[in-house]
Amino acid sequence: MIRRTVAVAAASLVVALTAGAPAVAAPGTPQAEGADLVALSVKSGKLRMSFRSESRAVTDPQSLRFTASGSPVGVIPDDPAFAFLGRPGAPVWSLQDGSPFSTFDTTAIDTDDVAGGAVTLDLLTVDGPGSFAAYTLSEWGRPTLLLDSDGRTSARLPAGKRLGGVVWLFDATGEYRVTLRATARTGSRTLKDEAVYAVSVPTRPLAAPETAAAPRIPAPARAAAAAPNRTTAAAAANTPATGRRVIADGHVDMGPQLSGGALRIRLKDDTTTPATWRELSDVTLKVTDKARIDVPAGPGYAFLGKAGDKVYLLPQSQQSGIVWPGWNTQHESLVKGTRGTVNWRLKQVSGPGKFKLFLTGSFGAPEVIFDSDKSLPQRLGIAPNTHAHGNWAFTRAGTYQLTFDMTATTTAGKNVSDTRTLTLAVGDSTDAGAGNGNGTDSATGKGSAGQNGGSGLLARTGANITTIAAGGALLLVAGTAAVLLTRRRRGEAGHVSTPDPSS
Repeated sequence: MIRRTVAVAAASLVVALTAGAPAVAAPGTPQAEGADLVALSVKSGKLRMSFRSESRAVTDPQSLRFTASGSPVGVIPDDPAFAFLGRPGAPVWSLQDGSPFSTFDTTAIDTDDVAGGAVTLDLLTVDGPGSFAAYTLSEWGRPTLLLDSDGRTSARLPAGKRLGGVVWLFDATGEYRVTLRATARTGSRTLKDEAVYAVSVPTRPLAAPETAAAPRIPAPARAAAAAPNRTTAAAAANTPATGRRVIADGHVDMGPQLSGGALRIRLKDDTTTPATWRELSDVTLKVTDKARIDVPAGPGYAFLGKAGDKVYLLPQSQQSGIVWPGWNTQHESLVKGTRGTVNWRLKQVSGPGKFKLFLTGSFGAPEVIFDSDKSLPQRLGIAPNTHAHGNWAFTRAGTYQLTFDMTATTTAGKNVSDTRTLTLAVGDSTDAGAGNGNGTDSATGKGSAGQNGGSGLLARTGANITTIAAGGALLLVAGTAAVLLTRRRRGEAGHVSTPDPSS
């Protein structure tokens, strides 16, 4: 890629620039993962382009400075679908450190309010040392190009939608200024807004993959508590809500809390405002037929079945009408009261089919984390103050009970653990009240007992979960599926934000 700046001809247009950003001491440093990188709304006859953080705070993007991953997210694969990125084997850097991916959001715009039911997003300029591309990934990791400094400079965004799985990539380190313009027609009027996204891509070489000779979990530095916001304030309460609840849509996370010196796994329900922590025994996640899709062709997805087989998939990126489960280690009691990695194990699986949890990297390659076809238990190491999402797949309809345990070390050096069971009702015809509701480790497993998962690790380098090793291979150590997620929430202090009135 050789083009450094791309411009859209607009000599005859008078562009209404966004109002100046509020005065701040220094640009804020936001977190792109799970955020609406571009959030569009029409209010008082004006089109507004904003950045909406995962905590649902809305900010003028021109008051922020984004920081891309410190190491290359990997190298461009030798796959024609990714040819728009450039030469296979060349390193690229991602704005996102890991899961969940970012989104483009137009849910605040009614389809009847804009011509054609859509908004146009133009890439006006990219000033920087290299090229830029924005694309989405499907449930199966197939890319759809949105914007490219060396090619496509305009994308149509349907109104009233949240476009998930958005990846921003850069092919060189340095400082970038990405200028976007949104345009919508309402009646006889044309509404426009423009924003400059300042992105810093740090210089750090791609590390070589670790080998199986050293299967250990690095001790991550203690993560600082996230800046106070509406979400973390709601998460601070140790007393969970009571009463049975079936959740079929919206965002939920499974995560541990410290209460009275004991560890307790609970479910953070973001379908309420504010968020509510619930006992796993009080919750059934309903997986509707909207989540039923075909296994794609290719050996990469053979672990799910044959091409064309039907599976139920709760995707890594949020989709309307499908429950969106993740996991986090962000509860204030855990951040302040523990040190080091939280170990999350899948112990037993009960259900009519198979369960798989896997990640989709920036280049679409699946990375299997939990697999009920393999020996259990299986382990995932999670760094402090982490929030992540993956793809949850079920091969048949019916009731599933997934028994997990989590183990942490308190600041006093005491090991604490808890075991709970998550119930999922898969398929429209499955009764969401069919689970046993005990929330303990009573489920019977389809996987064999294994050897306690060992101390192995899916060998990784860097501090994100979208990294694809340059050689294209992932190293499984000691027969256990484990990943160290070292993504940490960066505080967003230093910028002015307002609550999202729609949340």
